Amino acid sequence: MKTIIWASFILTFFLSTAFFPIPSNFQNTHQVNDSSTLGIFENQINIGNPLIKGTTEYNSDTQEYTLSGAGINMWGTSDQFQYLYTSIQGDFILRAHIKFVGDGADPHRKIGWIIRENLNGNSAHVNASIHGDGLTSLQFRRKEGAITEEISSENNAPDVVQLERRGDSYYMSTAKFGMPFRVVKIEDVTLRNEVFVGLYICSHNQEVSEKAIFSNVRIIKPVAPDYQPYQEYLGSNLEILNVETGHRKVLFHSKHSLQAPNWVDNDKELVYNSNGFLYRYNFDSKGVKQINTGFAIDNNNDHVFSFDEKILGISHHNQEDGGASSIYVMDPKGDAMPRKITNDGVGPSYLHGISPDNKTMIYTAHRHGKYDLYGIDIETRREFQLTDTKDLDDGSEYSPDGKYIYFNSNRTGNMQLWRMNADGSSPKQLTFDTNYKDWFPHVSPDGKKIAFISFPPSINFGEHPFYKHCTLRLMSIEGGDAKIIAYIYGGQGSINVPSWSKDSKHIAFVSNSN
Repeated sequence: MKTIIWASFILTFFLSTAFFPIPSNFQNTHQVNDSSTLGIFENQINIGNPLIKGTTEYNSDTQEYTLSGAGINMWGTSDQFQYLYTSIQGDFILRAHIKFVGDGADPHRKIGWIIRENLNGNSAHVNASIHGDGLTSLQFRRKEGAITEEISSENNAPDVVQLERRGDSYYMSTAKFGMPFRVVKIEDVTLRNEVFVGLYICSHNQEVSEKAIFSNVRIIKPVAPDYQPYQEYLGSNLEILNVETGHRKVLFHSKHSLQAPNWVDNDKELVYNSNGFLYRYNFDSKGVKQINTGFAIDNNNDHVFSFDEKILGISHHNQEDGGASSIYVMDPKGDAMPRKITNDGVGPSYLHGISPDNKTMIYTAHRHGKYDLYGIDIETRREFQLTDTKDLDDGSEYSPDGKYIYFNSNRTGNMQLWRMNADGSSPKQLTFDTNYKDWFPHVSPDGKKIAFISFPPSINFGEHPFYKHCTLRLMSIEGGDAKIIAYIYGGQGSINVPSWSKDSKHIAFVSNSN
């Protein structure tokens, strides 16, 4: 019986499509493309049937997209443009670095992100629009065929564009690379839960084709507002970043929570932790291998290699000490069992640094009812206190010459970066931010730069949570003005441990998306 019904359905479908061809829009909506040609997107289409058809090129090595396209305009009651899109539901964050190619024929040519209910030219939409003359606006059409409206931004000619949906609210964030975002918001545009999102280009001239390049393209699914920290986790992107150009590359995505990558083996591998274990990612093979840590199978993300990579220090939750995080040393290759360094019963300890002479470990420890920085002699296991403040000191790391320890502290009311002598004397504040909370300073191998993560000012005092809009920033070893080198959705686990490549040109980090 089921066979007869199914055969009848197939015959009916064949006859109907033979006499009533499937619309081209239907085909474009449901066609699945190879990721090597369109990257993270599903398909491309010329919305509104422009006279000159657009194209899309994807460079899988640089992960950049080059769009060309024409179109009369994106305004009024209908649009014409080249669209590279995918389908998505619920809340999301769209982000990309954008750049026109050439001077252009019309100052009103446009590029950016657009969210649409359908693939018709008159669809309801929300659009982060960057014009050729620098005009930046959040444009929207409330319903199909309605007149387009806009809210202009004070920003002019930004090269980083982010468009975020939270329920029926939409936020356009734009910046010149290296600067903080400026935000424009609308709250009363209701689109379907399931929408199309993507990159676009419109020449504003039906007889001219324009071109633009989109890099660092990210489509992010954030956590739900009611998610439970340390019980629910998002997936992870393991990324590398060129600190000079800001160019990023995703090495791979995992549905697991990955955290805290280190560069090792002359920059041939990255080591990261996940679900209590440590793993090596090899750049050549693109393969992953688990490191044998023996009994230590509940490691948190505070793991550190010595400068010469002869020692691997780990922070394992010791079940013989009530699950408190304890510090161990081990062979980086996993050929011998870890050796415990901190004592039982003294309180949790979280490793952050190893001295250049391989004699001392420094860490954040809970002693006497509060957290401070401590050091320990690896051979004698003699622990000594480095800081003593009423609030929180964390993220300690040696300079390559061993003279200084860099760390973060909220002893002056906001989490800032500090430096002190290796014996804990002469602390000096390095950052004085009011719009950020700065954590985890990492000194470049050449001793000239500090990379660190900055959390939004809204986070709770002394916390560095998962899944926030954060920035990675770079400044001189002596302090001073810091430059944003990456806009990320992440936080806890993104860059907790030393993350520099040996050439002092790249860092590794983790960003997050569901």
